[in-house]
Amino acid sequence: MAQFLLNIVIAFLWMLFGDQERFYFSTFIRGYIIGLIIVWLVHQFFGGKFYLYKLWAIFKLFVVFNVELVTSSFTTSDYILFRPEEVNPGVVCYETNLQVGWQVTLLTMLIILTPGSVVLKISDDNRLLFIHALNQTENENMKLLKSIENYERLIKEVVYS
Repeated sequence: MAQFLLNIVIAFLWMLFGDQERFYFSTFIRGYIIGLIIVWLVHQFFGGKFYLYKLWAIFKLFVVFNVELVTSSFTTSDYILFRPEEVNPGVVCYETNLQVGWQVTLLTMLIILTPGSVVLKISDDNRLLFIHALNQTENENMKLLKSIENYERLIKEVVYS
């Protein structure tokens, strides 16, 4: 947060000290880019990674979630509309490595928002998720567990970047 605020301050200073009669957004953008370079050069003194890494991780999580949302929507629609006899619902147990409660909550919300899967229960120690899956075949279980592991990896990347 300190890196971002310093970058914004540098951009405003660049805009204020410019030899212009009016404030232009393009001048602010130039100042922001110069601020990015300055903050990148001194980010090691702030203790942590450069703040754009976290924004990149958040963007990746957003993109992966939307891809999963679209593909699972088509898969769920296919099962419901064209192959209802092949639907074999069941419960899958997933053990998570996330430690903090809000991280488990975020993972739970991402799973619930993805069509075809619902988190039924979370164990008292926040380690086990009991997930109702629309189709309980081996292939579908592997895809579900792979997407949950991907969510978990991206959440860790957002938190620790």
